[in-house]
Amino acid sequence: MDYRTDAPPILRDFLTYHEAIQGHSKKTVDEYFLDLRNFFRFIKIEKNKVSRSAEFDSIDISDVDLELVGSVTLSDVYSYMNYLSRDRAQHPNSDQTDFGLMASTRARKAASIRSFYKYLTNKAKLLSENPLQDLDSPKTRKSLPRYLDLEGSIQLLESVDGPNQERDRCILTLFLNCGLRISELIGLNITDVRGDQLRVLGKGNKERILYLNDACMEEIQNYLTVRNAQTVIDRNALFLSNRRTRISKAAVEKLVKKYLLKAGLDSTQYSPHKLRHTAATLMLQNGVDVRTLQEVLGHEHLNTTQIYTHVDNENLRMAAKANPLGRVKTGRKKPTPPPPQSE
Repeated sequence: MDYRTDAPPILRDFLTYHEAIQGHSKKTVDEYFLDLRNFFRFIKIEKNKVSRSAEFDSIDISDVDLELVGSVTLSDVYSYMNYLSRDRAQHPNSDQTDFGLMASTRARKAASIRSFYKYLTNKAKLLSENPLQDLDSPKTRKSLPRYLDLEGSIQLLESVDGPNQERDRCILTLFLNCGLRISELIGLNITDVRGDQLRVLGKGNKERILYLNDACMEEIQNYLTVRNAQTVIDRNALFLSNRRTRISKAAVEKLVKKYLLKAGLDSTQYSPHKLRHTAATLMLQNGVDVRTLQEVLGHEHLNTTQIYTHVDNENLRMAAKANPLGRVKTGRKKPTPPPPQSE
């Protein structure tokens, strides 16, 4: 699948804008394309451009043009959201799939549609008014991030052994201390290590500098001593696989699961991203303010970071006790229970 050849011109221009101008990754732009392709397949059915009995995933959208795009209304989008929540297969290629997509998935698809129409109105100037200006997103359940406590984090680090222990301990140390995304970690180059600083390339190709604590610098130095003694194929990559090429996402996920099991932790509940949550929570619990944490994690919006302010039960308990009304005695007598009634 390549939107540059598979998308109609009106979609291709939008996707090219996001990749070339906005700096979004190929993966993000491909997701935009998939979301919009399915949306306009649905619209073609709704507008009687194809038979309602047509195979949904085979509907051609190469003829989608400004006329069809401009005919879309809020009602059309809400009908599509209803289709996604009730009738869309969760795994279209499986015979045993459930139906109905999660609210978070539907919200992402609504965001793709909203972004497309905003582009047509504000950037391309192809529409004089945005018909989806008031499009609401499906309500999603806000769940608290899962994370390891300090004891669990130490257990995980102490579980590392074996032939790649310097590399693996360095990877886990960076996850737990710096809160890196897995894509950021595997993308690190050896030149990104600059003394006590680490250059990180985050989402949207946004660069940020993280300061390394003593543990990180020690583990990086231990790993580099081993790495530099090896025959290296990918000389740029910081973290190497057993084949001496840049380590893959799958390999990092596998090693994290391996050491979670060795540490006696539930490997089904934790992942590299949960280690990012762990780093954020430990920093917040130990005095880092939320705006600084936003910079460390590379969040574009503060409200993404603020979820971590709700995970520390001890802080919540202390907040409740800090309210001065909690120590005020009103002088009211305790209610006397009524005497038992005789039968």
